[in-house]
Amino acid sequence: MTRIVTANTLRDMAQAPTKPSGPVTMRDVARAAGVSRMTVSRALKKDSPISQDTRERILKVVRDMNYVPDHMAGSLSTKRSGFVAVLVPSLNNLHFAETVQALTEELEQFGQQILLGHTDYSIEREEQLVEDMLKRRPEAIVLSYDGHSDRTVALLSDAHVPVIELWERPDDPIGHTIGFSNRQAAADMTRALIAKGYRNITFLGEADDDWTRGAARRKGYVDAMTEAGLPTDRVLKIGKPPLSIEDGAAATNRLFETFPDTDCVFCVSDAPAFGVLSAMPAFGRNVPGDIGVAGFGNFEVSRFAMPPISTVSVDPKTIGRETGKLIGELLSRDSDASRKLVSVQVDLTFRGSTK
Repeated sequence: MTRIVTANTLRDMAQAPTKPSGPVTMRDVARAAGVSRMTVSRALKKDSPISQDTRERILKVVRDMNYVPDHMAGSLSTKRSGFVAVLVPSLNNLHFAETVQALTEELEQFGQQILLGHTDYSIEREEQLVEDMLKRRPEAIVLSYDGHSDRTVALLSDAHVPVIELWERPDDPIGHTIGFSNRQAAADMTRALIAKGYRNITFLGEADDDWTRGAARRKGYVDAMTEAGLPTDRVLKIGKPPLSIEDGAAATNRLFETFPDTDCVFCVSDAPAFGVLSAMPAFGRNVPGDIGVAGFGNFEVSRFAMPPISTVSVDPKTIGRETGKLIGELLSRDSDASRKLVSVQVDLTFRGSTK
């Protein structure tokens, strides 16, 4: 293919900055633009004091040379990394995705970005991620509370940056908290089910859940059953956190083998509740005529099930927004250093899966 070279092409080639063989530096940009490195640095700031013509000329060179500013170099003098470390248990959980999205939108308003990691509900993985994140000097670290290892607590306590735990109100918070009591919410749901006339309520939870929020929900169920003078041993533990729809469906056979007189199943989350609901026709049970089903979380699957599933409702976007607002407040120069506790509203939402 023949390339036609015109006078305009020659002029553009002559004016185009020459790229170095290695990574482009601010010095390279300054040389190509015919200005000092300080002028380039100023041009890259939104509130630049230099003339608009000079700034536009420098920014054109930046684009032409594909220069990416080294913010870490600047952070050595400002001691500001410009990012917040965020750890979530799962990347495919819609609640955590919505929390991170709302948090991101809030943080962008004051120039912060997110460095995201997922723990896969593993204490060991969380510990390693916390250590790795802290090496990058985040301005704050946000993580969902599912219990922590002793070393994770020590690392975060000595980090000298704001630490915010989400989705729970731990008895001994490391720093700041945005969430609610999962134990109290589960107890409230169990009390409401009892008030509807259910007596043989079985709790479907996770095996090896001692360090999770699922354990708090199980304990809330036990609290309410004890308070009502009802049996507290109707707990069925299956699978590792988090339970899936498939786990719930598979557990239904064990449910009727172990507790055949069950009149309501309260599941640790909405996904297994949907699985239980879907499996009921195979056992000749009608929902809610023969048996009730309840979940936790108000996920989309509970809203569009048939019948829709009664659940404990909490808004993940609210948690994300409140976290972002708190970080903005904590990073301001006149911030109060005291621990903050932001309580998130939790509602009981009753639908067609319970009488």
